[in-house]
Amino acid sequence: MDTDNMDIDYMNADKMDTDKTRDRIIREAVFSDETENFRTPLFVKSGEKMCIKLRTAKEDVDKILIVLCSNSPEGSCEKTELPMEKTESDKYFDCYSAELTVGEEEFRYCFRLIKAEESIVYSKAGCTDEYEFRDLFSVIPDFSVPEWLIGAVIYQIFTDRFYNGDEENDVRDGEYTYLEEEARRAESWDSPVSAFDVARFYGGDIKGIEKKLGYLKELGIEAIYLNPIFVSPSNHKYDCQDYEHIDPHLGVVLEGESYEDISTSRLNLRESDRCFREFVEKCHEAGIRVIVDGVFNHCGSFNHMMNRERLYKPENGYEKGAYESRDSAFHDFFSFERDTEADWPDNDSYEKWWGMETLPKLNYESAGKCEKYIFDIARRWIKPPYSADGWRLDVAADLGHSEDYNHSFWKRFRKTVKKVNPEACIIAEHYGDAGAWLRGDEWDTVMNYDAFMEPVSRFLTGMEKHSDDYSEEMCGNGDLFFDTLFNAQKSFGVLSLYSAMNELSNHDHSRFLTRTNKKVGRLATMGAEEAGKDINYGLFSAGVIMQMTLPGAPTIYYGDEVGVCGWTDPDSRRSYPWGRENHQLLDFHTYMIALHKNDVFRRGSLIKLFSRRFIIAYGRMLGKHAAVVVVNAGDSKQEIRLPLWKLGIDDNMTVTRVMEADSSRYNVGLYHRGTKNGELRCTLAPYSAKVYINWAEEEYDLENVEREI
Repeated sequence: MDTDNMDIDYMNADKMDTDKTRDRIIREAVFSDETENFRTPLFVKSGEKMCIKLRTAKEDVDKILIVLCSNSPEGSCEKTELPMEKTESDKYFDCYSAELTVGEEEFRYCFRLIKAEESIVYSKAGCTDEYEFRDLFSVIPDFSVPEWLIGAVIYQIFTDRFYNGDEENDVRDGEYTYLEEEARRAESWDSPVSAFDVARFYGGDIKGIEKKLGYLKELGIEAIYLNPIFVSPSNHKYDCQDYEHIDPHLGVVLEGESYEDISTSRLNLRESDRCFREFVEKCHEAGIRVIVDGVFNHCGSFNHMMNRERLYKPENGYEKGAYESRDSAFHDFFSFERDTEADWPDNDSYEKWWGMETLPKLNYESAGKCEKYIFDIARRWIKPPYSADGWRLDVAADLGHSEDYNHSFWKRFRKTVKKVNPEACIIAEHYGDAGAWLRGDEWDTVMNYDAFMEPVSRFLTGMEKHSDDYSEEMCGNGDLFFDTLFNAQKSFGVLSLYSAMNELSNHDHSRFLTRTNKKVGRLATMGAEEAGKDINYGLFSAGVIMQMTLPGAPTIYYGDEVGVCGWTDPDSRRSYPWGRENHQLLDFHTYMIALHKNDVFRRGSLIKLFSRRFIIAYGRMLGKHAAVVVVNAGDSKQEIRLPLWKLGIDDNMTVTRVMEADSSRYNVGLYHRGTKNGELRCTLAPYSAKVYINWAEEEYDLENVEREI
């Protein structure tokens, strides 16, 4: 559809069921996807029957075939074509179905539609003359993700910066030196982040999160994702010192003056583990899951297996580390460039991730001991008594030294985790196409950079996720947004896509609210104050609305909901501003989270409705329920018409606006609208977004709702 021309003669939807003179298939009406609207059951097992459906315009095609393809990475798959039967009809559409018995192997499919001499294919790429293998729908028998993860509302916490619940465990000034910096406490909770911030601590801890569970529950949070909490000398803790225990500075410190004594004390470690166990129990009592961060590609040089800093002493019951002795039990956990007896002690030729001395890369291939140890860790934290609800995996594609080993490792990791706790999630950090890991036997899903963070940020702000680049071409480019979004979604099966972590901000990237100022910069070049200048609350609100209405698990980075700004790491790790919250933003998030929890947004189909410069609109539908989201990323008022007939909404139905947000406020006043010829007229303020639903009468008192047709 050419939506750049506002004088376009839109399809008259009322004529769709009576016009018998059309020569070509109405491609805009054709639709299918992998959701429960068009495929049941959602979780399918080998040997079960599956029903697959396709929608067309009413009385529009002569014949439809489902094209079944074997799963071949090269695309040279064996094909079988089976006829589909018309099983349902309504005012606008016919629905065709085919029932299949699912085997043990993954298979892919598309549809062939025939009308007179015309023959087209429908796949994830839409209607085309032929299909590409990557565009095919896929069925992965026996693959499931935890059902609780689909559309879950997740809250990411960088523990040191959230809330100080126990000042007795705080890091003391000068307690130790890390990366040539003395460890120190921030001057106050509200102190700005420093440019080199790795050994600077604000005092947030596990007890602090526990004390704020009521806040998280009221916000509507269903799961917490914790950045690493295992023993580590840094505030980010991606340089693990001991995978087997919770860091006492986040848990409990009962004894010790030096860092060595505090971090290796059996008493501190035991009590810190207990603190975490009790925290998870309280989270579960509140209906909140807990996801922990696993950094298994590398550890820290402080780690007892390496022991470069000599923290772990034999007289305290610890074995020598691989840095100390070639005879160490952990020698094969690492790869040494120089590996003779003469190279010890103090052998610094170990492989380092990205060349960083403090991050020794784990060497899994040399022997099975390292893998076994990490699998023991994977089991330890998700089974009783700790019972965490899953793992987020740091730089997961980097693990190992070959692609083959990486895939084989994650296959075994998955079996290990799911055997202990089938409801535990496995979420990987990954940039780029993750399709090779999402085939049902490795990861459940990923942090959704390609099919959420990047396209949303670029469309609304033009900004790259670090605030390192601004693109005028991408900013407000509605067509490019949908092209990028749908292309990235092709790498996902429906279960992985609908459980992917949809983040606007996180610990590695600039805060989304800062990106709305469209300024390129970092803390060291721009300063902290500049991150909060010229921000655009209209664009920010539009981003949140998209986060809560696009497929996936919306994941709020702590503080985003109350207006925290910040350049990329480390500035994005500012402390939560208790007592200085933006309550309007907080209320807005609470409302949008509640709206998201309708199954239309958790599990429904996604349909593009409209795009042009600065404008996008999409629909979500599940069964008879439908929602419409429309966004104006530009600085001028816009009027558009939206083809709601694509969602099955006709002129005898109404939709209700349940959210409107712009640069100055948000409005949840209910406002009824009708359609004409299946289209909705919509006026958008600058930098604004709206949400409409068609089930308002089921949830709201509509006695005095304002109406317009």
